[in-house]
Amino acid sequence: MADQDPSAPVRFMDLQDPRYAYMFGFLQADGHLRQGAGQKGRLAAEINVRDIHILREFQQLTPYYSSITERVRSTNFADCHHSATWSVCSLEARTIVNELGIPYGKKSWTIKPPRTEFSRPDYVRGIIDADGSLGWTGQGFPYLSLTSASTAIAAYLCHYGRKVTGTGRTISRNTRDGVYNVCYYKETAQQLAAHLYYKGCLALAHKKANADAIQAWVRPADMRIAPPRRRWTAQEDQELLRLNDPAMAGVALDRTEQSCFMRLWRLRTGQA
Repeated sequence: MADQDPSAPVRFMDLQDPRYAYMFGFLQADGHLRQGAGQKGRLAAEINVRDIHILREFQQLTPYYSSITERVRSTNFADCHHSATWSVCSLEARTIVNELGIPYGKKSWTIKPPRTEFSRPDYVRGIIDADGSLGWTGQGFPYLSLTSASTAIAAYLCHYGRKVTGTGRTISRNTRDGVYNVCYYKETAQQLAAHLYYKGCLALAHKKANADAIQAWVRPADMRIAPPRRRWTAQEDQELLRLNDPAMAGVALDRTEQSCFMRLWRLRTGQA
């Protein structure tokens, strides 16, 4: 990525600036915009105190007064959770981020990529740092994933991930809590992580370290590479429904009977 010219004027939340693109993605996923009486309100982000360095970066990037506070409390996940919160109350700052795409109040289902031009890898990295994860699976394979309730955000990661890696992903809400889980594994995870977490980028330190660490993985010589998934076309769906027989469709469409059976079931139940 090109270095920023320190002499050039900086406009708050210029999303073509990689730093603001990252900051906006992070706040869109893990921030909160609250509206109070009259013109009062607050934009805030609370994270584990280990990542307080990123909040200090946000403070440096914000040309309005902002504060960083810490607190220790009991949560469902820990008896002693130490967190840090960055807050800005400026109406002008809140108006800018609201117009760019951070709504007031609950937002997890409605956020979407900006409609203006923005630095794409940095925006996506901000989303991943806030709502994603990367590292090693239990089997020791590299992975990069995102959990999001937003259809637009999950779909955008699939779109962007395909452009970067050539690997497609489809999304569907899980039945337990209705969110999307988009996952990349092995070489695809390495390729996407290397693209997003480039040298000198703004990022959470532990996730940048994980992104660097997974680059060392090498596929064992005896581990086969699965061929790319063959997507169903509208014409194939029509033929499958017309035949209404997985065995016959498998021969006609050059697919396995099991594949035809599952696709037919998804079409009949509205899941495709």
